[in-house]
Amino acid sequence: MKAFPMNKNRLEAFSDGVLAIIITIMVLELHVPAEPSWRALLEELPTLFSYLLSFIYVGIYWNNHHHMLHLAGRINGGVLWANLHLLFWLSLFPFTTRWLNAGLEEIPVLVYGLNLLLAAIAFYVLKSALIGRQGRNGPLDVAMGRDWKGKGSPFVYVLGMGLSLVNPVLGLVVYSGVAAVWLIPDRRVERFLTAAEHDG
Repeated sequence: MKAFPMNKNRLEAFSDGVLAIIITIMVLELHVPAEPSWRALLEELPTLFSYLLSFIYVGIYWNNHHHMLHLAGRINGGVLWANLHLLFWLSLFPFTTRWLNAGLEEIPVLVYGLNLLLAAIAFYVLKSALIGRQGRNGPLDVAMGRDWKGKGSPFVYVLGMGLSLVNPVLGLVVYSGVAAVWLIPDRRVERFLTAAEHDG
């Protein structure tokens, strides 16, 4: 029986919908200050910071997911499950973010870092599944290159988790540092497409 390759459009649409819902759930956790004063607003700043950090991370994943799938071509069942694996860990962001809001305690900060670590591993698994479907030296493999940020981030998360047991603020500083590094625009896919267009 002839096997028909799967189209990636539904995967992209489903992923976009899930990520939009994740952000919506997180923003619903924000509460209006108890009174109309600057002091009351300042008391909500930790909650706003944790929301901002998680929002940035979801945005980073959405951005890189979009770029990666742009070069992915056709997909298969393994890619679908790898994508669901990633979405599962990302869907826990509202939960771990909310726990983080309970106060800068060791365990919530540690668990937040664990959530970041498992999401990063899941993204790597998805990338590997896509490259495996496409083949080595395919467009995605070439565009990703050595991927030092992707390979190094999990180790930094582990460092942040360890530091959170010493001082929870140090853990958050490390997690924020990783987010700041990923906020720098990643032009690998764009450079690859530009070069391919030029060569074509």
